[in-house]
Order: sequence, then C-alpha cells, then structure tokens
Amino acid sequence: MPVETYQAVGRRKSSVARVRLVPGEGRRVVNGLSPKEYFCRDVLVTMAELPLEVTALRDKFDVIVNVQGGGAAGQAGAVRLGVARALVLFDPAHRRTLRLSGLLTRDPRMKERKKYGQPGARKRFQFSKR
Repeated sequence: MPVETYQAVGRRKSSVARVRLVPGEGRRVVNGLSPKEYFCRDVLVTMAELPLEVTALRDKFDVIVNVQGGGAAGQAGAVRLGVARALVLFDPAHRRTLRLSGLLTRDPRMKERKKYGQPGARKRFQFSKR
C-alpha cells in the first residue's frame, strides 16, 4: 500500500524549496543534511519548522526538502512557505491557523534590477560639476 505524500513549492527572494511531507516520526532532511547542519543557525531552523509547531504536527511527518538559489535566510523562508502549503494539502482545516500566523503569505520583496547609466539599482556614479 503506497504511503500518501504531500508536495508543495515555497519561494522567497530568489530561493525555491520543493517540500515533501511523508507520514512518519519527525525526521527532517534539507538537501541531504539535517536542518541544523544545513542552515547552521538555530533561528533559521526554527523559522523553517514554524508551520509544524503552529499546527502541532511536529512528530507526525517526515519532511524532505530540496532547496536551491539565494542565501540561507531566503532558503529558510522558502522552506517555511513550502511546509505550510503542504500542511494545507494534508488537511484544509489548518489553513485558518496558518493564515492567522502569516505563514501562507508569499513575501513579495525581490531584488531591484540594475538601471542603465548607474552602477547598481539606486547608486549613482559620482557627480562632478567641473
């Protein structure tokens, strides 16, 4: 009998996380490593696992994540959104709890593009009157 898995995608800045929730005993794998090894900072590990804490499903699912692009904070945010979306697929009743905690909202902030005639998005070349 096949085990039902719940898959979702989370994005943040330029990071993309593909998340799989499998009923299990609470193992966590991020790109083949434990979250503690991969993210290195407790704040980012806590941030990534927040949806499981809010819904009290911490030990009910194994979480397998493939994340790429961006930096550590962006990747943790992408994992958080992916886990939250997968939990809604598991049980739509969790939608309200996750929504009120702000975990289902995609953070729209992205890097601003570089403009021509400037060294960056906002920075200008030095002005010389003479």
